[in-house]
Amino acid sequence: MFPIRDDNPTFLRPYATYFIVALNILAWTSIQGLGSEPPLSQSVCALGLLPGELFQLVPVGTAFQIGPNATCQITGSSNWYTMVSHMFLHGSWMHIIGNMWFMWVFGDNVEDSMGHLRFIQFYLLCGFAAAGLQILSNPSSHIPMVGASGAIGGVMGAYVWLYPKVTVHLLLVLGFYITTFALPAIWMLGYWFFVQLIGGFTSFGNTGGVAFWAHVGGFVAGIILIQFFKKDHLVKRHPNYGWRKNSW
Repeated sequence: MFPIRDDNPTFLRPYATYFIVALNILAWTSIQGLGSEPPLSQSVCALGLLPGELFQLVPVGTAFQIGPNATCQITGSSNWYTMVSHMFLHGSWMHIIGNMWFMWVFGDNVEDSMGHLRFIQFYLLCGFAAAGLQILSNPSSHIPMVGASGAIGGVMGAYVWLYPKVTVHLLLVLGFYITTFALPAIWMLGYWFFVQLIGGFTSFGNTGGVAFWAHVGGFVAGIILIQFFKKDHLVKRHPNYGWRKNSW
């Protein structure tokens, strides 16, 4: 299932959402070379989040392969800036397109509940929480973590708390069969969260792939943090806030 759009109006122009999407696109084009090599691998090695290197749990000089022709090496530096930089990097065209589309669909309404600057703070904190849970799942990992999906998971957690009954229109592709249908946000995003939990519990010990626990951590952080970041006068004027929307 892939979200196409939602039936949820906004009152504020989502400048912060535009800004975050633009930063991700800028990093993909100027730092990661639009996914070409060697810029892609170099950026992932230098700016991706490596828990084992961050906490110096992997021996200096350890080399590991991150692609068919790409190798990273542990330098021994605790590069804490990667807690931020990894959120703006991606591993492929599908990775960045998928993340930015989810951000485009859900980010504007969450920003609408708190304002521009608060939304940027909220987004970064969700990203930190996402990274934190992923690190806890495997503190000695030497696999670089990149992507905005943890922080965007926080946006989705906040969205489902704020607007659980809003209709989300989805694209479903099953082989040659393509259709669209609609679900309340609580069902669509609840299903997404359930898939991340299942993925997390079945991926322990894997050496790479999807950072499921980052998605879980971001989503839960979003639900918690929205309680402190939302502004009552902004959410109470919203026709779809809470359980107001017409019944399913």
